[in-house]
Amino acid sequence: MIFILIFTLFRLATLIAFLPEEMAFYDLIPSFILGFRYDVKWISIIILPILLVSLNPDWSPFYSEKNKKIWTWYLAIMTFLVFFFFAADYGCFSYNKTRLNASALNFVEDANISFAMLWQSYPMFWMITGLVVAVIFFRWMYRRSHWNVVSKTDGMGIVYRRRWFYVSTFILVFFIYGNIGSTPLKWKTAFELKDSFKSYLALNPLQNFFSTLKFRTPQFNETKAREYFAAMANWLQIPDKESMTYRRELMPGSKALESRPNIVLVLCESFSMYKSSMSGNPLNSTPYFNDLTKQGIFFEKCFTPHFSTARGLFALITGIPDVQLSKFSTRNPEALKQHTIINNFEGYEKYYFLGGSPEFNNFEGLMKNVEDVQMMTGEKFNIQKNNVWGISDKNLFLEADKTFSKIQKPFFAIIQTADNHRPFMIPKDEPDFQIVDLPKDSLKKYGFESVEEFNSFRYSDYCFKKFIETAKTKDYFHNTIFVFIGDHGVSGNAEAIYPKIYSDQRLTDEHVPLLFYAPYLLHPQKHGEVVSQVDVLPTIAGMMQQSYVNTTLGRDLLNEKKKNNGAFVIHHDEGKIGFITDDYYFIKNLNFPNEELIPMRENEMSLPQKKLDSIQKQLSNLTTGYYETAKWMLLNNKK
Repeated sequence: MIFILIFTLFRLATLIAFLPEEMAFYDLIPSFILGFRYDVKWISIIILPILLVSLNPDWSPFYSEKNKKIWTWYLAIMTFLVFFFFAADYGCFSYNKTRLNASALNFVEDANISFAMLWQSYPMFWMITGLVVAVIFFRWMYRRSHWNVVSKTDGMGIVYRRRWFYVSTFILVFFIYGNIGSTPLKWKTAFELKDSFKSYLALNPLQNFFSTLKFRTPQFNETKAREYFAAMANWLQIPDKESMTYRRELMPGSKALESRPNIVLVLCESFSMYKSSMSGNPLNSTPYFNDLTKQGIFFEKCFTPHFSTARGLFALITGIPDVQLSKFSTRNPEALKQHTIINNFEGYEKYYFLGGSPEFNNFEGLMKNVEDVQMMTGEKFNIQKNNVWGISDKNLFLEADKTFSKIQKPFFAIIQTADNHRPFMIPKDEPDFQIVDLPKDSLKKYGFESVEEFNSFRYSDYCFKKFIETAKTKDYFHNTIFVFIGDHGVSGNAEAIYPKIYSDQRLTDEHVPLLFYAPYLLHPQKHGEVVSQVDVLPTIAGMMQQSYVNTTLGRDLLNEKKKNNGAFVIHHDEGKIGFITDDYYFIKNLNFPNEELIPMRENEMSLPQKKLDSIQKQLSNLTTGYYETAKWMLLNNKK
């Protein structure tokens, strides 16, 4: 009963904190009923060992004072684990809007860095203290309940009858099975509710975490990948729709640059479009970058395939959306070795700049796919760290500029920023950067959760300015293409900026700016079509007076022969895959049969139903094809 109380209180806390505005409590009654079944299942798993061991009377909790201590400590430890899972789950739900799952192990593999980030971002001392105090309190409750049982038998103990242990064991095993019939209670049962929040409310974090461990192994179905090859070949404009090869050698176009320009590709941490000045956000957080977009080729509807820095870097370098569930492909040896277009830049020196440790999420392993890459990271900089992520972005940019100024050959450099991330620490030695304080209601209205996040976003713009203005004074600037793209966005309320679909369907997670800036080489253009992060490298390569080999899913966005606009997206934890076009967002769920076709613009005139059905069928085929192809490519795009 104590454990039922704990599990129920946490479910109620989840409901109160995260209940969608449009959902009524009575709609969630099935979630609570199913949730109770999951809870009883896991409570039974926790308690069953006591019963099994007690089949030997010498190990019964009531046999001796020693046994009482052993089993009350066992229950205290299990309570600690339950509290830990629920606390981590609450944080996960707050940040990602999903239950805790096996994806959390991606950060356990970098435990020191992950814990340092949490320590610098949250009051971890008090949170851990509260957790310990709560566990001590519950241990007292277990001892108290034990004492009550003993006192009711006048201190004479309880008569041991093994048959009751057999009966109780049978009952708990039945609860663990969880169902009447031939099929046990499964994780997927929750998704029969056909609503993500209802499903997550029913699941508890223990069920969700341990059930999703199986997704940490990459899987693909070559038969399905072949089945959808024709659809993918049509999307990528591959003439041969029979051979099941995505390799295509592309020759330079008539507008290719003959000057062999340098490439500086900047992967911008959490660079959400709706929080930026480019979206029209009145808080004007990125005025300098906004000016740059007017001087370069700017794509205002670029979408990353997914959320997370590791997945973003993977998609950028390889051209493959990282569709593996519950594990980053950068952490998977089977998927780590990949072909990349960067290696087609012959005669170029290759660099990777990161202010912190490249071991985090195994960025270093991924970057080793770039031949002869020079890693300019972490401890190589003789500069004081700003926080857990290493030196500040400004210092990282200035160190990169010093390196570029000395290079005599053409170079291809990737700079990965990190400051626009928790713990949102702005360096103290920035006299020309002013902290701005704004009312909380204004910040919330325009997409920022705190003044610290707002100023961190502004600091990113400040760093871009320092970098570009410094570069303008150097010789390399005139023959360099600077490419800026967000690694991912951040979910939040964008209704003051964009149609509701961006907030309701969490497209804010993936919507980022994409800019090609080279005032001496490129004519300014503004593009309003939907494009993808995987398109960046083919587009850069298409600007060069050289051929290149593309083996994956990216396309040259500036190729005049390109047809169709769109971007594939996946929300791993929710089991959603989808495709964004200029007019519609198509969504389907991997966990239950559900498809939606939603207009990208509000108040859009509806087409005839027959036409909408045709569009939905076409996008459903393309979305599934993209997903199955990406799964196949993760293990079949070797160097």
